[in-house]
Amino acid sequence: MAGLSTRKRSRRPGAAPIDREAAANRTWRRAVTVNSLRNILTPEALRRRAGDRTFRRGRDYASEGRVSGIAEDGPILIGTVEGTLDYEVILEVDVDEIVATCDCPMGEAGSFCKHVVALGLAWLERAGETADPGPRAPVRGGPRPRRITTEDVRSHLAAMDHGALVDLVVAQAERDDLLRERLTLLVATAEADGAGADLVRRAIDTAVRVPDFLRYADVYGYVLGIHGAVDLVEDMLRTGQAVAVIELCEHALRRVERAMDRIDDSDGEMGDVLRRLQDLHLAACELERPDPVVLAGRLFAWELDGEWDVFTGAALTYADVLGEAGIAEYRRRAEVEWAKVPPLKPGSDVGRSFAGRRFRVTSIMESLARAAGDVDELVTIMGRDLSSPYAFLEVARVCLKAGHADQALEWAERGVRAFPDTPDGRLRAFLAELYHQRSRHDEAMALVWAPFEARPTVEGFAVLKAHASRVDAWPAWRDRAIDTARASVVDAQRAARPPMNRWDFPVDGSSLVRMHLAENDVDTAWQEAGALGCSEPVWRELARLREIDYPADAIPIYQREVEAVLRTARNDGYVTAVERLRHIRGLMTRIWPEAEFMGYLATVRAGHARKRNFMKMLDAVGW
Repeated sequence: MAGLSTRKRSRRPGAAPIDREAAANRTWRRAVTVNSLRNILTPEALRRRAGDRTFRRGRDYASEGRVSGIAEDGPILIGTVEGTLDYEVILEVDVDEIVATCDCPMGEAGSFCKHVVALGLAWLERAGETADPGPRAPVRGGPRPRRITTEDVRSHLAAMDHGALVDLVVAQAERDDLLRERLTLLVATAEADGAGADLVRRAIDTAVRVPDFLRYADVYGYVLGIHGAVDLVEDMLRTGQAVAVIELCEHALRRVERAMDRIDDSDGEMGDVLRRLQDLHLAACELERPDPVVLAGRLFAWELDGEWDVFTGAALTYADVLGEAGIAEYRRRAEVEWAKVPPLKPGSDVGRSFAGRRFRVTSIMESLARAAGDVDELVTIMGRDLSSPYAFLEVARVCLKAGHADQALEWAERGVRAFPDTPDGRLRAFLAELYHQRSRHDEAMALVWAPFEARPTVEGFAVLKAHASRVDAWPAWRDRAIDTARASVVDAQRAARPPMNRWDFPVDGSSLVRMHLAENDVDTAWQEAGALGCSEPVWRELARLREIDYPADAIPIYQREVEAVLRTARNDGYVTAVERLRHIRGLMTRIWPEAEFMGYLATVRAGHARKRNFMKMLDAVGW
């Protein structure tokens, strides 16, 4: 089976939609018959390329009649798919490969999106109805019928006769194994004799079982199966079987935790399963009110030793269920572990703060302090780890939130003094804000100036401006900052050694140029770029601003970009090069005759004549 792939189609903001006629008449594509397209484009190939989740959504779009304007010409399919907006989609055969483009955000990012799937399935459905679609199938016309929504179905079923509805469901269950199993489990779970819980436990085990590693594309369907089993647990809670629900939730959580190591859960779908099970567990505990001491022991052991943050902060979340006896048991167990945790002073290895057991014990102790509303205890606990400036900041924030502003100021000043050589910008900004509130503006400005002076950056420039503007002193501070930044670049360039390899980037004035641009001083930014140099992204930003009044300045920058993308020898780079050439042509014809651009284009062609796909693209444009 031929492979499926996507090709990202670059478009400028505000660019025109897909040129459907140009796409349909690309003479440099190999002629391929409709039969070949039908052999390559199959539902199985679409599912395999898109993944279960995207395929399901695309199938829904196709079945809801969202695809319109389908046109085909040999190896090319074109159509419009209604989503949040109407999206233009193209499917075409390039030798033995399906190339797909869509102007939705996912398609622009290079993904095989649901709109592509919808077009492919809609064409397949129509091709099955038409024996000989011909070289160009007619575009579907007429108004699109109203889509039937889930609420429409719900309203219709609610109005049906009860007996007729039962007959409909039972008849469907006789043909649908999954529905029949679900209905059987619903009946069993409604019976409080224990049999229902056993069936649900087996349903959980079946849904969670992972025989081998689960690929990303298959996770969505897998998680849907688990949610189906959890639905049964929720049904049991509705019928008052809280004791069984507590046990089933804990059983399911253990099984899910073990399975997570064998799943590519890049989208965090399994996290939703864990959260749902924990929510059901808490709701069942609130109904049943199990022995608080026994419950505290189980929750503590899980929070301390678990790897997936299950029951994190349980002392706070379950405070009402645990009551005084349960919280006391939680605290007793936590303090035994807390006594084993050594303090970390400034200069200690920060990595030790996040060592699994220490991190979790600290979190438990903080939860207990928050549950008790004891700010002093919370500060004492957090003060056990002062290995980083950020640790001081967190304590200061707790103090300030509790209304202890003087204590917050003291902790922030301690943090700045403890780390004179490795300051944290967030801590300095926090302390500077406290100084401003006390009208200690000079101290605030000195605090934010020190890191900028040591290393002038655009971000530091913005921080400096924010603070200086509060006291109407920005012009003076801006001039000082600009002078300091320029002197830093000049000194660094004088001391710099020649680059030893391609990874050694030259010292340039990019940051200084960006500072001038932040102040809307394009002319000075341009002068500094010429004097001190800057990176290509900054040159492009300058070109964008400069081309308005000085197109001749911008043209060489865009020409360098054309050469850079052509060196990649990639089709997407060729597309970008053609777009840049269009832009260059527009600028050149503003100030010179058309022949000037054609001469430049001839030079480009001569330099890249061996790039056949690029040459074909230029031919298609008419250049």
